[in-house]
Amino acid sequence: MNTHQTPQEQPDSFAFDSASEAEIVTVLAKYPEERKASAVMPLLYIAQRQMGRETGSAWVPVAAMDEIARRLEMAAIRVYEVASFYTMFNTKPVGRYHLQVCTTTPCWLRGSDDVVAACKRVTGIAGFGETSADGQFTLTQVECLGACSNAPILQVDDDFYEDMDGPRTVALIEALRKGERPPAGPTINRCGSAPEGGRKTLMDSVHSISENK
Repeated sequence: MNTHQTPQEQPDSFAFDSASEAEIVTVLAKYPEERKASAVMPLLYIAQRQMGRETGSAWVPVAAMDEIARRLEMAAIRVYEVASFYTMFNTKPVGRYHLQVCTTTPCWLRGSDDVVAACKRVTGIAGFGETSADGQFTLTQVECLGACSNAPILQVDDDFYEDMDGPRTVALIEALRKGERPPAGPTINRCGSAPEGGRKTLMDSVHSISENK
């Protein structure tokens, strides 16, 4: 069943479930009572994840923002301002999988155009900000994701898929469509941001270096 919601389908109410309440207890314990408004970003994340669990679309409806404002004893407009400023918070429904492609200079030089083209071709999405007809994928253009040494980057929900190209993007989306989530990180033979194929310098052991001094 397609549970994807349209932007017009704002729920009339929102209540945190038991899993979210357990997270909130942990979050609020980090802040003094008089500074609990500082927990607004963690609570927005918690609400967004709950909506993902409940509807298959990870976003923060206005009713959830109002509940966060009530819990933190702050003006609702302050919560709206935070949610609308940071792109990691979705203020309208997204697909089951949120495809976020970095197209800034390092990723573009390394082939982000191919990643974008593959996303559009496989999902049937025509442009950024759109959701596929089946409600499974939303495609968003984002600014630098801070993993330039592993460019180009395709972020899926909260996971980074690195060193992407057209074919690897197609394979990833096809796996997601089947309900599989490949391990995040580099998609080539490298560890973290190390060179492809392994270490290229300082190949001798520390012991051997010491002996040669």
